[in-house]
Amino acid sequence: MLTRDEMPACPVATTVQMIGSKWKLLIMRNLLARPWRFNELKKDLEGISQKVLTDSLRSMEDDGIIIRTVYPEVPPRVEYALSELGESMRPIIKSMELWGLDYKAQKH
Repeated sequence: MLTRDEMPACPVATTVQMIGSKWKLLIMRNLLARPWRFNELKKDLEGISQKVLTDSLRSMEDDGIIIRTVYPEVPPRVEYALSELGESMRPIIKSMELWGLDYKAQKH
């Protein structure tokens, strides 16, 4: 995790640093709908390895984008949800969704 001072000077590069990977964007897309458990994400994100999912979730938690909640049950239940910072990215993801829909609707 980079500190704010270590982030790129360019604001677009900062955003890419935070959520620029394919998997982080798809994790955020899912978490915008509701909290998810690890195995639910693994099943829904076709092609993601357990290691990449684990690393992405840890990185997003370290960056303050998501919150990991462990429930004191046997076996333990862990859920991932967007933090306030993560929720603030909702318009970015929504804009990407709308752009993708528009692009797919155009004739090329």
